[in-house]
Amino acid sequence: MTDHVHDLRSVREATDRLLTAVAKLDNAALTEESHLPGWTRGHILAHLARNADALVNVFEGRPMYESATARDADIERDAGRSLEEHLTDLRDSAARFMATTEPAQDWSRTVELRNGVTDVAANVPFRRWVEADLHHVDLNIGYELTDLPDEFTEREIVFLADRWSGRPEVPPVALVADDGRSWRTGSAGDPAVTVSGTPAGLLAWLAGRGDKGASLTTSGGPLPELPPL
Repeated sequence: MTDHVHDLRSVREATDRLLTAVAKLDNAALTEESHLPGWTRGHILAHLARNADALVNVFEGRPMYESATARDADIERDAGRSLEEHLTDLRDSAARFMATTEPAQDWSRTVELRNGVTDVAANVPFRRWVEADLHHVDLNIGYELTDLPDEFTEREIVFLADRWSGRPEVPPVALVADDGRSWRTGSAGDPAVTVSGTPAGLLAWLAGRGDKGASLTTSGGPLPELPPL
C-alpha cells in the first residue's frame, strides 16, 4: 500500500513551498493570468483551498463536491479575494485537511472522489500533493516542472500513464526518459510510437502542461494528442 505517512509529510512540504511563494505576491499579481487557460492566479488559489475542503468531505464520507456547478461557483466566488484572504484560506483549509488525516482510520478502505472515481484512502494524500505542487507550477510565478521533486515527477508519470492506458483514442505509446526509465500508456498492443525526453518533458505532455510535448522526440509516428484531464 502507498505510504500515506510519507505522502502527508510531502503534502506539508509542498504546502509550505506554495505559501512561501504566494506570500511574495501582491493583490495585483493575483488578477494576472496563470498557465491554465481562463484562470487567474486567484482562481488557482481558490481551487486549492476548496479542494482541501473537498478532500475532507471524502475522508468523512460525504460527496467530494455538492455538484460540478457548485464547485465552479465556489472558485469564481473566491478567486477575486485579497492576498491576505487567500493566504488565510489556504492555511486554514490545509490545516483542516491534515486534521482529518490524524485520527486512526482504515487507510485501505475505498473512498469516492469526483465523477464516481474511487480510490483507496491511502492514495488521497498523494492526490493532494499533486494538487499543491502541480498547481504551484500553474501559478506562473517561477516554480517550474523541472523544480518538482524527482519522486513526485516519477510517481505522477506512473499515475498519468496508467490513467491513459486502455483508452482506445490513445494509441499504444512507449515512454522513454533520458535517464533510462521507461513506461507505457495508451490502448493495448505493442507500442508503435515511442516518445522520448526528460522526465519533466514527459510529465508536461501527460499532464497537458508546459510545452505539451514540444521538447519531446517521437519515433514511429506523430506525438499523440491526449484527452483533457
